[in-house]
Amino acid sequence: MVPVSVVIITKNVADIIKGCIEKARELTDDIIIIYNGSEEETVDIVAKDGCKFYNKTWDGYGANKNKGVEAAKYSWILSIDADEIPDDELIIAIHNLNFNYTRVVYDIGFRSYFGGKLVRFGSWGRDHHVRLFNREFVKWSETMVHEKLMLPAFIQKKKIDGHIHHYSVKSVQEFDTKGSYYARLSAKKYFRIGKKTNVVKLYISPIFGFLKNYIICLGFLDGRAGWDIARITVKHTRRKYHFLSQMKITGEKTQSAKDSLVVEY
Repeated sequence: MVPVSVVIITKNVADIIKGCIEKARELTDDIIIIYNGSEEETVDIVAKDGCKFYNKTWDGYGANKNKGVEAAKYSWILSIDADEIPDDELIIAIHNLNFNYTRVVYDIGFRSYFGGKLVRFGSWGRDHHVRLFNREFVKWSETMVHEKLMLPAFIQKKKIDGHIHHYSVKSVQEFDTKGSYYARLSAKKYFRIGKKTNVVKLYISPIFGFLKNYIICLGFLDGRAGWDIARITVKHTRRKYHFLSQMKITGEKTQSAKDSLVVEY
């Protein structure tokens, strides 16, 4: 075991969380589950695996991740979602780290799956995130969506071997539902900080995003999955700014972003 706590946020994902916990067990004796759901099977799996379980109200991605960080036994944190599973190479790399040097964070490569198919190209094929950090210096921003780790200027960022395998969506319909939900959250965030929309953001930016994702980054090489990712991403970029334009006209009358999640994560 290494002095790292694994913090997992989850809703109703009994079909995959067991695999996530099993890999976390290869790293640590401290696994924290921040739960926001109603699925008894998920609760049973977590209870049998001896994790620290906290059923928390939903205050946003960053806020709920910080709840798990605060409850952790160790200062070093590996922060993942229930549909994200570290591979053997990453587990070995973490075991070989020197944890005495605390002013560093580790950037981990992701391998993402669409309907069970590994996506090798496009924006998903290049995905990577900082997920291993020391809480003495680093915490999550508490925005409702697209949370980020707040890194002081003195923090050094390093790559690490291995990957986190992200089983993101099972179907086109699920991706569309998730995207619409995130678009609404992003619109609310933009509305609150006074961000404006215009013709470029509504029409030009989505088209450029499609060309970059599907053509420049070779998303077409992923076949139908690459096409679906590119076209639905365009749709949701437009939705985000469409929702924002509606809110500018009518004011913020949309459903509170602090309501329970309507999609899995």
